[in-house]
Amino acid sequence: MLYQLSDTDIERFIEEDVPYGDLTTLLLGIGALEGKITFTSREITTLCCTEEASRVLEHCGASVTFCMKSGTTVDAGVVILSANGSADALHAGWKVALNLLEYASGIATRTRNIVNRVKEVDPGMRVLTTRKSFPGTKKIAIKAIIAGGALPHRLGLSESVLVFRQHTAFCGGLDNFLQTVTDLKTKTPEHKIIVEAETAEDAMKIAAAGVDVVQIDKLPPEELSVLVRRLHQEAPGVTVSAAGGITAQNASAYAETGVDILVLSSVYFGKPSDIAVSMFPLPS
Repeated sequence: MLYQLSDTDIERFIEEDVPYGDLTTLLLGIGALEGKITFTSREITTLCCTEEASRVLEHCGASVTFCMKSGTTVDAGVVILSANGSADALHAGWKVALNLLEYASGIATRTRNIVNRVKEVDPGMRVLTTRKSFPGTKKIAIKAIIAGGALPHRLGLSESVLVFRQHTAFCGGLDNFLQTVTDLKTKTPEHKIIVEAETAEDAMKIAAAGVDVVQIDKLPPEELSVLVRRLHQEAPGVTVSAAGGITAQNASAYAETGVDILVLSSVYFGKPSDIAVSMFPLPS
């Protein structure tokens, strides 16, 4: 089972939307009436945060009667979550649960689409996602990309070593930095050293210096294919990743270059999944 967000997160989501109760339901005088809510996919969707949506409804006082697991891919017209409860409970949890489902499932669905395209080219290739998720949403975004079949490239600055041009500028340039790679590997023997290259020439220099991963940024697939063959021939122990501008439209082309890893951010941005909600009173 995928990890779940904390109770504190769930309570915060509800507090943002219902800080002082539901004024509309109060004024209509319908809060005590019993009802049912169902969430149904309107399109092919890879689900995410169904567990959190269920807990939102439960925290608001409803009883969940059905819930599909995150990571499940469904066709249009499939009921993915349902709950019973008072109108007070159902209206309080409705939009919070729906927003979680639609935004997280949108990321998961885009991820699954890219992963499927890549696997058709090379079943062993890994798809990783960057730390470019919108601030404050990382827990949801990471759960969503895992539900879609990818893994995080980096969770943050504290647990990985990835050297960019912006770093080497402070080291006296790329050539000066590459002279320190052996020492850097000694300092952190449990971490892989990843260095980004913006040109084919720099990529060859970086690989020759003995890094663990050369990350090649924004090189077109046709140029990347030539470079990857050369890297695999001259530095067979070095992992090659491609990053920058990889989307569903070009993921297959990048997979065909022969790189070991694809690193992308595009799945975080796009249309939420389209999920229908039905709410109605139950017979008294």
